[in-house]
Amino acid sequence: MLERILLSWSGGKDSAMSMWEIQKRGKYEIGALITTVTEDYDRISMHGVRRELLERQSEACGVPLEKVYIPKNSSNGIYEERMRKVLESHHQTGVETVVFGDIFLEDIKQYREKNLALLGMKGLFPIWRRNSAELARAFIEAGFKAVIVCVDPKHLDPSFVGELLDADLLQRLPPQVDPCGENGEFHTFVFAGPIFREEIKWTPGEVVEREGFWYCDLLPV
Repeated sequence: MLERILLSWSGGKDSAMSMWEIQKRGKYEIGALITTVTEDYDRISMHGVRRELLERQSEACGVPLEKVYIPKNSSNGIYEERMRKVLESHHQTGVETVVFGDIFLEDIKQYREKNLALLGMKGLFPIWRRNSAELARAFIEAGFKAVIVCVDPKHLDPSFVGELLDADLLQRLPPQVDPCGENGEFHTFVFAGPIFREEIKWTPGEVVEREGFWYCDLLPV
């Protein structure tokens, strides 16, 4: 019998790779994708992707979506309280494990594990300590397709926003930028790959600067 788990889902490459790794192990059933959505914008928090495209990802991979709504500029307290309610409801049905796509940020991993432990739950980190460059190449070689939807201009030129994450782009990234954007340099939206039944169609929209970050709006097709 497969263990039912939850997957922390941002819609980006690290979440997608974590799902793929979990699926390959053949030991788990993903009961739901847990995604924080900024209620003021109706978009994936931090990534800025429209809720409709998030829902299409859920449909394409055949896993139910659990949206956790938070206000813009949400405090940690509000985020933790709303996340706790959602996780508690799943824990009451027997779910004990949440999967995360973290790679090497130890403080973030410890933060997640501490909060889960308070609920009697644990974290699973399937791509933890993987080499970022190798992971990015493996993502592309596996047939995943992603587009950069958010850039932090303190670390990466805004011209990269809206570009496809492919082998050419990896070659052009400045050497100080992590190939997976693990330090928050950029965020992605995955629209095709081995975890999806079909490709998610979109077209590029407006590029805007908001609250210190550059975003490329993706319009559902």
